[in-house]
Amino acid sequence: MTETSNGEMPLISHLIELRTRLMRVLGVLIGGFFLLVYFRNDLYAAVSAPLRELLPPGSTMIATDVTAPFMAPFKLTFFVALFLGVPYILHQIWGFISPALYRHEKRIAVPLLMSSIVLFYAGVAFAYFITLPAILGFFTQVGPEGVAMMTDINLYLDFVLKLFLVFGFTFEIPVAVFLVIWSGVVSSDTLIDKRRYVIVFCFFIAMFLTPPDALSMAMLALPMWLLFEAGLFFGRLMEKRKTVEA
Repeated sequence: MTETSNGEMPLISHLIELRTRLMRVLGVLIGGFFLLVYFRNDLYAAVSAPLRELLPPGSTMIATDVTAPFMAPFKLTFFVALFLGVPYILHQIWGFISPALYRHEKRIAVPLLMSSIVLFYAGVAFAYFITLPAILGFFTQVGPEGVAMMTDINLYLDFVLKLFLVFGFTFEIPVAVFLVIWSGVVSSDTLIDKRRYVIVFCFFIAMFLTPPDALSMAMLALPMWLLFEAGLFFGRLMEKRKTVEA
């Protein structure tokens, strides 16, 4: 990009670069969608497997909308393409903002970027392999006698996607805590003093983001607290390193 005499890019250059990177992201998402669309029914079968394994004999998932058997797998395919495209999306965001960062900021931003990607996928995996089976197992066993559980495929998909997104972003808590400590917004000692309020806040947030049962709330609130402690630990190490260097 062309730079001005003081080394800064003009506004029009920033807008052109932003448009270019947005088009790249859109192209990757569309390309990923069309590559995966052939496997749309297999993808839905994999996502619905935790529920179908728990249904009693004779029970099935249902579609209350005529278009649901066609649209639900397509909707899932788009979100799978989005999930798989997260590293590339973050790479494009990094490429856009990195020229404005100082060298010492870049040294710490790259590990944080990689950690964000790993933690996001770890959150989705935790939701699929641990949280989802536990929640579904609870709800399939507490129903009254004689009631057959037949879940709508669209409602189930919305529930699963919400769960994946909640846990994916929840696992970014260590990065967020580290950033606020590193930037000097708050010190680790302050967060340690407010730890009891943080724990209460974790359960308060989990109450609104999960289904209305104690198991779901605990399975989100406890990882939130532990992830906060992890971010606090690394933030405290960073503060001690700064003190030694000073």
